[in-house]
Amino acid sequence: MSGADHLLSRLERVKRTGSGRWMARCPAHDDKGPSLSVRELDDGRVLIHCFSGCHVESVLGIIGLEIGDLFPERLADQAKPERRPFPAADILRAVAFEALVVLAAVTAILAGELLSAVDRDRLSLASARLQAALDAGGIRHD
Repeated sequence: MSGADHLLSRLERVKRTGSGRWMARCPAHDDKGPSLSVRELDDGRVLIHCFSGCHVESVLGIIGLEIGDLFPERLADQAKPERRPFPAADILRAVAFEALVVLAAVTAILAGELLSAVDRDRLSLASARLQAALDAGGIRHD
C-alpha cells in the first residue's frame, strides 16, 4: 500500500482530481465540503494541504498518522519542502467553490437580506480558504 493509499483510506469523501491528486474532507475541522488536497509525488512523497488552514500535524494526528508516514522510508531523512507543491488546477478548483459561496452571500446582501450567523461564519471561512489558496499558490496577498 502506498503512502497516499494509507492516508486516503482514513479520509472521508475522497475524490480523485487527477493523476496522483485527490480532494477529501479534512478531519481536523467540521468540513462540509472537501478542503483537504492530497498529492502523491513520483518519488512516493505525499503532500497534504487544508485550504481552511488546518496544520498538517493536526490533520494527521486525528487520523492516527505522523509526518513520517507521508514519506517513503528511503526519503524520510532527506525530505525537502516543495516550492509550490500543489498544481494550479487543484487550487483553482478550491477557489471556484469558495467564490460561489462569496457570490451567494453578496447576492443575498444586494437583495437586502440579512445574513444569518451561520451564513456569516461560512462567508468568513470562504475568505480564509481563499487566503490559504493564495498562500498555497505562492502568491503574496499583502
